Amino acid sequence: MNTFGEYLRLTTFGESHGKGIGGVLDGLPAGLNIDESFIATEMVRRQGGRNYYSTQRKEPDKVEILSGVFEGKSTGTPLGFFIHNTSSKSSDYTALKDIFRPGHADFTYFYKYGIRDYRGGGRSSARESSARVAAGAIAKLLLKEFQITLRSGILSIGNVTGEDIDFNFAIQSEIYALDKKVEEQQKEAITQARKAHNSIGGVAIVSALNVPIGLGEPLYYKLDSAIGSLMLGLNGVKAVEIGSGVECSKMRGSQHNDVIYKGGFETNHSGGILGGISNGDEILIKIHFKPTPSIFIPQNSLNTAKEECSCIIKGRHDPCIAIRGSVVCESMLALILADMLLLNSASKLENLKKIYAKNS
Repeated sequence: MNTFGEYLRLTTFGESHGKGIGGVLDGLPAGLNIDESFIATEMVRRQGGRNYYSTQRKEPDKVEILSGVFEGKSTGTPLGFFIHNTSSKSSDYTALKDIFRPGHADFTYFYKYGIRDYRGGGRSSARESSARVAAGAIAKLLLKEFQITLRSGILSIGNVTGEDIDFNFAIQSEIYALDKKVEEQQKEAITQARKAHNSIGGVAIVSALNVPIGLGEPLYYKLDSAIGSLMLGLNGVKAVEIGSGVECSKMRGSQHNDVIYKGGFETNHSGGILGGISNGDEILIKIHFKPTPSIFIPQNSLNTAKEECSCIIKGRHDPCIAIRGSVVCESMLALILADMLLLNSASKLENLKKIYAKNS
């Protein structure tokens, strides 16, 4: 499926080496100021080719808004946008047109559809995430109206894990590192993997502040279940933790329960979500990325004729997808929260009465 969201729905289209990537964001309220300079800034955060620690495929990623905006404001109709591909090198993939790249979706796409776009993985390429960042920027503009803010950064690269969480430092770090004490070690881990023609995994943290109490739709569209489902739908994500995550399995209830006082919760093991509904505390998520499957080491594989062969990959690839992936995860959380915010507007009769009350 190529659409997600219940009220605020994003449909994306396009392939890595096609004309471009696009999307349609439906359900956005009318009257929202669409700040295109902010959207451009968000796209730069995801952009490749900015430094040694990301893919050298650099494209301007200018978001061209096609519909749904008039005189700088959303009209309430579907907002369509397009991002041109300007730096694809399909020749890098010619030798692999009949070979399945280990760790990629080549094998499963071919057996599911009987055909695949071998140029960079086509639809399965992480290039598609550019549409999610563009749409996520628009969702952030909506959340900003309610003082909801989002932050992200890198906690771990391989076995090098930070202890201090400083989102302000992450903004200025080349690898979005959260802990400045281990930033150089994390950079070195990426450098060593790259020099070995290999790749390395990482863990990102995404946070949301000032989220109102009540977002989430039990039982089958809980806030945490939507986060888990949609984050795992991103390329390379293999695990998602909310709050204390896997550590909660080692605790007793007396340790894990977040005691409540008039001023709020004493702890935040729940990650800001109880019963699938936001509780007003900080929403805190860890996202685990696998190593980039595109590595420059010969690997055994099969071809489309089911013959064993050697797979030798060329091209421009991220040595660590977690870095740019952290920006995509932040955008995804923005889209999820914006969707939940709109859904929640009809949760109480009094809310509807305010909307439809006659003018006095």
